[in-house]
Amino acid sequence: MLDFEKLYIDNREYVYRFLYKLCRSESTAEELTQETFFRAYMNISSLRHEEAVSVWLCQIAKNTYFAWYNEEKRLRPFDETINPEAVDSSADTESTVIKNELSSIASSCLSRLDEPYRTVFTLAALWELPLSEISRRYGKSESWARVTFYRAKQKLISMMEETT
Repeated sequence: MLDFEKLYIDNREYVYRFLYKLCRSESTAEELTQETFFRAYMNISSLRHEEAVSVWLCQIAKNTYFAWYNEEKRLRPFDETINPEAVDSSADTESTVIKNELSSIASSCLSRLDEPYRTVFTLAALWELPLSEISRRYGKSESWARVTFYRAKQKLISMMEETT
């Protein structure tokens, strides 16, 4: 049986940094980290390989982040997404709208990627984790991580091109 307190102590900083890279907000990352560990505690029986606990936690963290992101997007009206004080011209408004739309499309496409492509891409591109570390966490070779990341990137590009 896995000692959950030790699991929390060993992985809380890792999960927090992962979530911070996704949301870029300390308070949100802290809140999502707590939610992640709550979900992990409630679903500890689904952990199949104790040596892959960090990958399992990042999967939960990623799902927690996307659930939070979708809820935020649903609750926040469009006019609140643009800060009127920060917008000086229509060009800035257009740029902000385009960035928000592309971010939404990328997030949607990323959430539709199959595993392990989604997690490997998230860890490598968003969290900037070295491929050697990703391969170690999955118990695979570094070339596996490199190929998986490349394929995930190609699939994501293809999905985004189809969407836009």
